[in-house]
Formats: sequence, C-alpha cells, structure tokens
Amino acid sequence: MSLLLRRLSRLRLGKPLLVRSSVLLSNGFSSSSLQTPPCSIVCGFPCEADLGKLVIMNANERCCTYLEKRVPLELVDSDPMVTIGASHGWVATLKDDGIVRLQDDLNPVASDTDPKRISLPPLVTLPRCQTQIVTNVAMSSSSPDDEDCVVAVKFLGPQLSFCRPAQSNSQWINFRIANPCFYSSHVIFSKKHDMFRIPGSGGHLIGSWDPLTHKHKPKFQRLRFKNLPELTKTKRELLHSCCTTEYLVESESTGETFLVKLYRKATPSGTLRMQTKAVMVFKLDEDGNAVYTQDIGDLRIFLSKSEPFCVPASSFPGMGSNRIEILDIEESISVFLCDSFIIARHCTRGAPYHIPPQNIE
Repeated sequence: MSLLLRRLSRLRLGKPLLVRSSVLLSNGFSSSSLQTPPCSIVCGFPCEADLGKLVIMNANERCCTYLEKRVPLELVDSDPMVTIGASHGWVATLKDDGIVRLQDDLNPVASDTDPKRISLPPLVTLPRCQTQIVTNVAMSSSSPDDEDCVVAVKFLGPQLSFCRPAQSNSQWINFRIANPCFYSSHVIFSKKHDMFRIPGSGGHLIGSWDPLTHKHKPKFQRLRFKNLPELTKTKRELLHSCCTTEYLVESESTGETFLVKLYRKATPSGTLRMQTKAVMVFKLDEDGNAVYTQDIGDLRIFLSKSEPFCVPASSFPGMGSNRIEILDIEESISVFLCDSFIIARHCTRGAPYHIPPQNIE
C-alpha cells in the first residue's frame, strides 16, 4: 500500500478535463465535439472489495487525476495480467475459459454503475498455432456495438483472428500468416485503407487483411527506407545490439501514416528489464517510400499495449507537439523528436494503456 500511496501523492482530484476538438471531414467541413484529452491508466486506488477508484494521467497535465469511477482491480493491478490489449478505450480480457471479453471499465467517461461487457465467441485455434498469448487487439470503429465493427486479435505466432461482435451469429474468421516476419507484430485498423495492417519485423514489409472481402488473400507492400540519418560507429553498434519493435500509426487529422521503430535493450545489471535506447520515425507514402523524419508537425503519437494512435497537440491546451509517448509494463517514455531526446521513467503498470480522446455526448 505504501507504494500506491507514493504514486498517488501528487494526484489531482476531479473529473476529466474536457476540451472542444474539431475534426476535418472529407467534405471539407469540420465537426466539433467535446472530448477528453488522451490519457494513460495509472492504477486503481482500492476502495472496496475487488474495486478501486480509477487513477489516470491526462497527456496535457503534469499530475494524476483521481476519479470517482470504480473499476475492477484485476484490470489494473492483475498479476498475471488478464488484459490482453485495448482499442478506442475498450479493454480486452482473456482468461482460462478462452473467451475474449471487451469492457469499457477503463474508459474515463464510461459509466461505472452500468459498465458494458461484451463476450466474443470462443476462440478457435488453427493447427500449429496458439491462442493463449496475444500481441495486441484492434477495432475498426470506436464501439463493438456498431453493426460494422470488426475486432482483430493478433496472437503471437501465425494466427490472426477477426470477429464482428454486433452480429447475432458472430463467429471468428481465422487467418494463418505464412511469413514469419509478422509473428510478433502489432495490428492496427487503417481508416485510410479500410483494412487491418501489420508491419513485418524490421519494417520492410506491410501486410493488409480485409476479413470481409479478401478472405485469405492479404495484400503486401514493400517499403524503401530513405533519408536515413548518419550514425556514429557507437550508435550503430548500439542499435544492432537492440531488439526492435515496429508500430504503424495513422493520423486521422492529416491523413499521414508513420512507421515507428523502437530499439530496446536489456538492462546490464540489477533487475532484468527492457529499456528503450532509441526511436526512429518514418513517414510513409503510397509508393512505399519510408522517409526518416524528426518532424511530425503538430502531432503527438501514443504507443502502449493499446492500439497505437496520434492526435493534433493543438487540440488539447498544454500538450506538446512533435513528440511520442511510450508506455509499457515497466517503462514510461517521452521522446522529443526534434533532437531525439528521450526522457525515461521506470514504473510498474498493471494496465499499460493509453486511452485516446473520448467524445462526450
């Protein structure tokens, strides 16, 4: 409890800060809605049996916000973790019964007196695949209640599975990925391409899957890296010694697509954990060019165990631009792209999720 109290020592009490955010639509007009800023899940402060008050950190503030919203403690402090990912503010859980459940408990603006819990059909494991270890979860729309919403679950290994929760006869559509470079990769839903996309290991290949029309015929795009920075011998040796993780991120406001490469290395001594040593960002175009950049403009990218996303920083007063925020189980990172400066904070998060802006009705 003492650790929890120290983490809560700088809390700010109250409701999520709301801002008026405008989104440019395809017809040239803008739609304005009341939104919460992006936030990260900090913890749950125990208040009664198996429940805790949700603690979040808004991306445009320097201290935590202690909400009155009560959430199941197993979602924020579980060991081993029962959550397997999040998308659009919905957290996915997977227990021993093999059922993926979508819950809105960790959405700061969702009701805690009437939380939504959606159970998906029992998982079907393809031959020579596994469905116990999940890489991440992605959704094609903001709510699984939407009739056309497709949920994608990327498992460690060859299996990629899709489901439409709102259909009365919902079943899993399962793909077996032939190329091993996608086995440990993360899936996102691309509104730009209207498909689910996965970057291959190393970032040289992107696979796209459409569970509704293309069946078992994914599309592939090869990338050509350009404008690579000149590195010192020491920096090259460091990067070559690191494990890399690739993320695709789309900007809905600008229509841009970015490939982010994280370079991580195990700590040299003490408790064994992975530390981020470098981050590189590449802007992608339709011709397959991946151009290295240190300038993503007004955008801010959020990477965590949630589906990656980015938002215009100017939409939320106090939130810096041209930055990347990275949240993992044992690490919280801020990357200032203009000079590749990294601020790393060691932390322990039972729910390492960034939650994108949520509309207030």
